[in-house]
Amino acid sequence: MTTTDPWVDLLAGDRSLLDRTSTAERVADVLRQRIIEGALPPGTRLSEESAGRALAVSRNTLREAFRLLVHERLLVHEFHRGVFVRVLTADDVVDLYRIRRMLETSAVRRAGTADAERVAALDHAVSAGELAAEQERWRDVGTANMRFHQAVAGLACSPRVDETMRQLLAELRLAFHVMSRPREFHEPYLGLNRDLTELIVAGSTAEAERRLDEYFDAAETQLVDAYRQLPR
Repeated sequence: MTTTDPWVDLLAGDRSLLDRTSTAERVADVLRQRIIEGALPPGTRLSEESAGRALAVSRNTLREAFRLLVHERLLVHEFHRGVFVRVLTADDVVDLYRIRRMLETSAVRRAGTADAERVAALDHAVSAGELAAEQERWRDVGTANMRFHQAVAGLACSPRVDETMRQLLAELRLAFHVMSRPREFHEPYLGLNRDLTELIVAGSTAEAERRLDEYFDAAETQLVDAYRQLPR
């Protein structure tokens, strides 16, 4: 009897999302989403044979998808070793939060121009996180947090910002794996996400922007401190 890595079984379940003419971009979308969900932690080796068989795509298509994700800094190719999910550094975290401040606080400032569907996406993501917390599904709480911040950026009403945030949040999710106690890390932000949503819905965008900036300061400090405590 043979065994497979858990991520291989997950990808096999994603096969229905693809078709025989699937492009490398769609394969990359599947892999990126699994990274955002926390199912592919840093350092995971992605076997071409296993991933190709799970998704039922050609090796050439898979290699092109890998190249796309290497360009997005989500994967790394190591000569004679293969393709791995990237391991971030403290400097990466600092830069990610630098970009988040630029994108998300600006989006909050423009929240008054967003339609009802985009504003409602905030509440949907927060509610999903609260439900996951009640059920003590802490990895899913992290995923809901990613969706909340995607919705925050969505207030900018810009497809380019939406795409940039998807890539950025996938990279950020890799940083979350450094936190050894996910409940202690994620739980306090559930209330903060709810508060931000209520401020935005009420039109208090200046206060929401200020609170979001404080939020980023706290989260960045936690993650950077955790990286600095890692063995060298």
